[in-house]
Amino acid sequence: METITRARMEEKLMSQIGRSKSNLNVDPKVIHDLIQAIEDQKDSLVKLILDLVSINSLLGNEDHAQNFIEEQFRSRSLAIDRFGINHDELKKYPGYSPSIGDWENHENIVGIFKPEKPKGRSLILNGHIDVVPVGDERLWTNPPFEPTIKDGHLYGRGSGDMKAGIAAFIVAFDSFKKIGLEPAADIFLQSVVEEECTGNGALACLQRGYKAQAAIIPEPFNETIMSAQVGVLWLNMEVFGKPSHVLNANHGTNAIEGAFVLWQHLKSLCEDWNNKKNRPAAFSNSEDPIKFNLGIIEGGEWASSLATRCQMNLRIGFFPGIHTEDVIKSIEKNITQTIQNNPELSDLKVNLLYGGFQSQGCLVDLESDFVKTLSKCHTSITNAEPDFFASAATTDARTFNLYGDTPATCYGPKARNIHGIDECVSINSVIKISQVIAVFIAEWCLFNRLSK
Repeated sequence: METITRARMEEKLMSQIGRSKSNLNVDPKVIHDLIQAIEDQKDSLVKLILDLVSINSLLGNEDHAQNFIEEQFRSRSLAIDRFGINHDELKKYPGYSPSIGDWENHENIVGIFKPEKPKGRSLILNGHIDVVPVGDERLWTNPPFEPTIKDGHLYGRGSGDMKAGIAAFIVAFDSFKKIGLEPAADIFLQSVVEEECTGNGALACLQRGYKAQAAIIPEPFNETIMSAQVGVLWLNMEVFGKPSHVLNANHGTNAIEGAFVLWQHLKSLCEDWNNKKNRPAAFSNSEDPIKFNLGIIEGGEWASSLATRCQMNLRIGFFPGIHTEDVIKSIEKNITQTIQNNPELSDLKVNLLYGGFQSQGCLVDLESDFVKTLSKCHTSITNAEPDFFASAATTDARTFNLYGDTPATCYGPKARNIHGIDECVSINSVIKISQVIAVFIAEWCLFNRLSK
């Protein structure tokens, strides 16, 4: 009975392949075999995600996770390139963002595959190993670095963003050898650092010479193909007031209260930028794609004294085509005018520091052969046309598109609560993404039969 059921499933799959593959050059039998190979490896795929999520890889603590990735790459006979970020050298290049720390054991890993008989187009498969802070662990159902599975989802910090994506492209690469094939073009599997704060990890890969004819980043964008992404600027606003005992509060200026007034007026700038008349076409149907976020605030010295100082760490979003220098000018003009127009703020002094993201937005060429091929491969697995997604966040795709002469997009699994509590990723979706990437490799890179 089991054999009959599987045979019927394969017959159904081949029928679907026959209907949806007319625009692909790959033999439907090869597509079927790749799909089945990943289906057969789903337990290994899940274990790989579990292993990755269980390793704490917060910013500056990526070393253990990268050691694990290096072992995975070596076990697949990939050549290994492991290197840190030389900020003194990297800051000479466009796309660099000012570092927010100086960390040891903070390195990129690239696994390099070169075929015996190259004939296809080269490919970068990129993912970031760093994850964002977990917040208050008491809010998590289970500890964030003790991954669990429930209702078809794998939970843990970094599960969706984006260790599942890294696991998906590793298993997609594995699927070729499983069926006696190898890709017929150079493939660079990249696990990078600093994606969540600067993007300098991916930029360091580029400046080391890694370019290709396409790049896929399996960010957790719910099986959509990214069509555009905003730019992002990080801003540290330090506000100094005029201290006083609360007894004489009218003789002083509270830095915390003043900082909030400045923040409220900055949000009016955000509203103006979100006006539909100011948007690129890619964001025409997005709901408020420009986000300003007050991520960190701290200040004050004593409950009965007006606060001398307040510091706010802000994240500022802006549309593609706008340079960070112009964003900085707009922010500083807004702050200056707010102080001038509000006499109660006349004693405030403001110090602005820029560290972390200074990243331009970018548009993805949806008419490129790359995106059209990826779209066809998505259809080959899902039997439906892909949706396109203009992201209100930034990703490393900008580095490839703007500076690397490498067309790139994000295409990854369905996930929930990324950067939040109880982050999780759909296991079935990860399997599907891995299958699409495998089919894309076959179509884009082509393949050779392995000699026995």
